[in-house]
Amino acid sequence: MPIRRLLTIASAAAPMLPALAAPAAAQEDGGGGRGVSAAAVLLALAGLVAGVPALRSAGRRGLALAAVAFGLIGGIVGSVALAGSDADVGTGNGTGGAIVAVVLALAATAIGAMALARSLRRTP
Repeated sequence: MPIRRLLTIASAAAPMLPALAAPAAAQEDGGGGRGVSAAAVLLALAGLVAGVPALRSAGRRGLALAAVAFGLIGGIVGSVALAGSDADVGTGNGTGGAIVAVVLALAATAIGAMALARSLRRTP
């Protein structure tokens, strides 16, 4: 997947993120974290999707940078969602999704960093 297409998809999906949070925020029982957690999972997953092809071929520096960026942003959003959650996993507060987002974001950042290091390595 070309980096332009990935960035186009990400920029088109960004305005829809508040729509994910709206149904959960409308609840009165405090289930407002699910939308933020879902957004964090999607960002981290986009980082993984960008990082795997970048790791497979050394010439894809743009995909490696995208994987690192999406991984870091997904990790930050997931951490904020996890810190703002006041309930346990399984209560519908987004705690489980935030944990999954942080794990996926760590994997995306690591894969992107390995792909970036590989693309920057010079052969003698």
